[in-house]
Amino acid sequence: MEQLEQVTSTYNPNRLLDALIERLKVGSDTGLSKKLKVAKNVINSMRLGTMPVGASMLMWMHEATGISMAELRALLGDRRMKFRVGRIIAK
Repeated sequence: MEQLEQVTSTYNPNRLLDALIERLKVGSDTGLSKKLKVAKNVINSMRLGTMPVGASMLMWMHEATGISMAELRALLGDRRMKFRVGRIIAK
């Protein structure tokens, strides 16, 4: 994991998507979108950088692949030590 963190020091959704394609043995973004059960334009938008890879998408990726959240975040280049949880105000 330490070596992986050194390689993935910058935010790069393409590296994450390429690793998922390789791990799932699908040939393209279309195959990846089918495995993740999302529209292929969602994958395309993440690859182009017009849509961020959010926490819910990381959870979908974790469920579909079994890759740990820490490894997915490392592949993505997310260097934060922890996520911040938003406040929920109940009425």
